[in-house]
Amino acid sequence: MTLLDRHLPQIEAYDAIRRFGADPFSMRFDAVLSPTEAEHAGRRVILLGTNNYLGLTFDPACVEASVEATRAWGTGTTGSRIANGSFDGHMAMETALARFYDRKHAMVFTTGYQANLGVLSSLVGRGDHLILDADSHASIYDGARLGHAEVIRFRHNDPEDLAKRLRRLGDAPGDRLIVVEGIYSMMGDVAPLKEIAAIKREAGAYLMVDEAHSLGVLGATGRGAAEAAGIEADVDFIVGTFSKSLGGIGGYLVADIDNFDVLRVVSRPYMFTASLPPAVVASTLKALERMQQEPGLRTQLMANAERLFHGLNAMGFRTGSQASPIVAVAMPDTATALAFWNGLLAEGVYLNLALPPATPDSHPLLRSSVSAAHTFEQIDAILNAFATVGRQMNLLEPQPQRASR
Repeated sequence: MTLLDRHLPQIEAYDAIRRFGADPFSMRFDAVLSPTEAEHAGRRVILLGTNNYLGLTFDPACVEASVEATRAWGTGTTGSRIANGSFDGHMAMETALARFYDRKHAMVFTTGYQANLGVLSSLVGRGDHLILDADSHASIYDGARLGHAEVIRFRHNDPEDLAKRLRRLGDAPGDRLIVVEGIYSMMGDVAPLKEIAAIKREAGAYLMVDEAHSLGVLGATGRGAAEAAGIEADVDFIVGTFSKSLGGIGGYLVADIDNFDVLRVVSRPYMFTASLPPAVVASTLKALERMQQEPGLRTQLMANAERLFHGLNAMGFRTGSQASPIVAVAMPDTATALAFWNGLLAEGVYLNLALPPATPDSHPLLRSSVSAAHTFEQIDAILNAFATVGRQMNLLEPQPQRASR
């Protein structure tokens, strides 16, 4: 008997997954050649599961900024900002974020996951009410546990259910904080923020929007779903991450609330985690600048997303309800999903495999994340791979044979 025996069901399930072929949860690339291509097992594959929405991971200006910062400031900070102090880059990053969002304050965390842990555990506590979309990211649920507020879930993207649950609270004491995501990470659907903002105002609640997957994707300037919906004034707190559109790692909070800086000394994840290294801060700052300078990246991203989304639907695959950079195909069962994932890899396409219980409706998903750096030729090659594997597995109708002449 060992401490890990409690995980025997997961161990057995993982062993079964690996018996299907390649391990989807432990992929090892021989080399990453660009934002859209890598080498795996000695052959080139198209990367379709990276969240590299604007394709900035190999941007020369971002790379050079990172190199220069390392030479000037060293490889790391070796401690938290509370203990070891802030570097110029940390301050510049927070100033740039506050200016970008037109907010008074910004706070940078070491990861996006940590941002939700730190913010949610600090904003609400015992006696308060945290109202979450049921499909919220794991970091939101874990942050809720740390904060000890009463957690109330409402049906995914259902404003009426949100309103009903707020009404049930009546005059119960405590603050109410509604938490939603701009774009949801599994199916790529966008939150109905106009309706949610109206309910928030009526209830006298606070609203937090996680723009992790919508930063750089939605809105006239790329600020996200709240900007696209025209309700930024109704959003009290915006969190997000640098690891998607900005091609780095890190998380952030922006807000206008008074006494904002107290969060730095009451947020345990912020206080007790080493701060971002200079190289990451520098590349992220440059990526934020590039994102604002080149709105055409968002246009190309959405063109690629729509090409993939409509192409998969035309073949009969079941996807989400709308085109976004996250395009997920639902599979009937885990065995089919594993076989299809391995089939796509054999055809030179790498994407994400998402299995229950991490998926919204208990269906396994083949999850794609499109990049502005993908070419139409690569998108068409991906569609051809889906068609080939789909026919091999008898999931698609066979193509009609042309009559010979």
